[in-house]
Order: sequence, then structure tokens, then C-alpha cells
Amino acid sequence: MVDIVYALLGLLIGYGLGSVPFGLVLTKLAGLGDIRSIGSGNIGATNVLRTGRKDLAFLTLICDSSKGAFAVFIMSFLYPFAAIGAALGSVIGHLFPVWLKFKGGKGVATTLGVMLVLTPVAGILSCIIWLFIALTFRISSLSALIAIGLAPLWAGLFYGDIYGIVTIIIAALVFYKHQDNIRRLMNGTEPKIGQNKKS
Repeated sequence: MVDIVYALLGLLIGYGLGSVPFGLVLTKLAGLGDIRSIGSGNIGATNVLRTGRKDLAFLTLICDSSKGAFAVFIMSFLYPFAAIGAALGSVIGHLFPVWLKFKGGKGVATTLGVMLVLTPVAGILSCIIWLFIALTFRISSLSALIAIGLAPLWAGLFYGDIYGIVTIIIAALVFYKHQDNIRRLMNGTEPKIGQNKKS
């Protein structure tokens, strides 16, 4: 029962932090308007990059990954299950923020940030895989799907079943948000990194 209570507390704290839409906030502060009106309409770093502002895209990447990492970090001092709840909550918050009518980003940066703190070895392996695939094929969604798709394996292997299960749930949510990307990958129409996307 105690585990459930702390997990729910972590979930709520994580959701609150994860739901902050840094991509939207940063582009508006920079005078670029609503990031949801360009490219894919996504609030993440990949779409921010389509504004031509690499600095803002990088800052969005750092902020989106840091909010998840911070949530897990502060909850880890409270109780292990609070950290696990915060990990899941952060990703859910980014994917479905209440402030944006539950239409958020795709969760890649936030997921990697969460994993680097919750399951460091799995997080590092996922980042390495993401970077390798991105440099090889230059397709952001492909690198994300492969890296996060393999993440539950590393989490379960190095940290135990509960971490593997939570990572499976997170990966499933990220894959759900990438449905359009998956269709384009299958059709061979998914744009490469830096290439503009009209839909």
C-alpha cells in the first residue's frame, strides 16, 4: 500500500513538471509565434529545429529531458516507487499536458532524461543507440523508435522487472504518439533530420 501511495505521489509531481511545454514557451518568447502552427505541429525539439533556430531546438531538447530527469531525481530522495511514478508521470505530462488540451509532444527527450536518472545504464545505452541510428540514417523518428523500443530490455536486464515493466509502458506511449511517423517510415516518406515537413 505504501508503495502505491508513493508511486501516485511521484506520478502527480512528475506529471506537473513533465507537462511544461518548453518548446512552445521558448519559441513564443523568441517571437516565433506558436510552434504548433508550423511543420509537424509538435512542441518538441525536432519541430523547433524547423524554425531555423538551432539554439532554441537545442535548448528545448535540454529542457524537455531535464524536466523528466529532475522529477525522478527529487522523488528518488523520497522513496524508490516515488521515483518510478515520477518517471511515468513526466512522460505522460509531456505527451498529454492539461495546459494544451492534452495535445503535447512525442516524449523522446523526456523519456531519455527520465531513464538517465532512473536507470542510468539503460539511459546511456539508449542515447548511444539513438545517436548511432540518427547519424547513420538521419531520421529522427527512426532513431527514437529503435532506441526507446530497446530500452525496456536494458532496464529489465540491469535493474529488474519493475523497471522493465514501467519502461515498457513508457515505450508503448511513445510509440502511440509516433503513429504517423511509423506510417511514413513504412511508406518511405518520413523526412530526414533538418528537412522541412509540411504535415
